Formats: sequence, structure tokens, C-alpha cells
Amino acid sequence: DREVAGALRTMSGHKVGGLSTSGGELGLKSYAEGGTRLDAEVSAQLLYAIFWPGSPLHDGAVIIRNQRIVAAGCLFPLTEKPGLDPTVGTRHRAAIGVTEESDAVSLVVSEETGRISVAVRGQITQNLEPQRVQELLTDLLMAAG
Repeated sequence: DREVAGALRTMSGHKVGGLSTSGGELGLKSYAEGGTRLDAEVSAQLLYAIFWPGSPLHDGAVIIRNQRIVAAGCLFPLTEKPGLDPTVGTRHRAAIGVTEESDAVSLVVSEETGRISVAVRGQITQNLEPQRVQELLTDLLMAAG
């Protein structure tokens, strides 16, 4: 959790967009199979490198399970939830979409604003303070499983 939170803080500060999904006992296997398999230990440096613009995997999502990056460059379904703010971008819609279909927790960094958001059970909370991310992530993952 500390490594993911550290990566999100750095990405936020540099406005490097990214989407990571953790937990999710249900429904993530097919998305992982569609991405690039990594099976790598989670580190803030590796997450930052994956999402750095120009990286071949930066446009997709990272799936994390048991402190390991299972796959990167994963594509998630976009939510079709009516009434979303029209400024909610593709990464955020994917974060919501995958949590509508799984029990995962998705974290998003906006490349336009650097703001961090979290999606759980099809609901998104935007504009999290970077210092709150680790605490929130720990709480959500403990509650999920």
C-alpha cells in the first residue's frame, strides 16, 4: 500500500496519468489476460515507469494482487452510468466501469489536473489529498477482503 500511495503522490505531482486496480477477487482475471503479464513486485518506481508518457503500457491499467503487479496495459469497460459529469475522462470511466463488474478498488491520477480519485462499487470519489491515499487504500483493501 505504501508503494502504491508513493507512486500516486509522485504521479500526481508530475501530472502523470494512471489507473491501478487492487483487490478484486472477482472479475479481474480476463482483464489481466488481455494486458501484458508482469508478475512483478509492486514498487513506486516501477508504477511510475509504467505510466510515464511514452511507455508502451501507459494508456492501460495496472492490476495489482497480493503486492504484485499482475499485468499492465489492461483495458477495462467504460461505465455507462448516466448523469456523470461530462468532464470525467476515459481513465475515470474505466475505473468506475471495472468496479461495477468486480469487487476491486481502482485508483486514478488525472494527467490533466494531477488529482487522485478512487472508485469502489461503481462510485467514484475525486480530488483526494495525496497524504490521505495510503490510509484510504489500506482501509478499502482491508474491508474488501
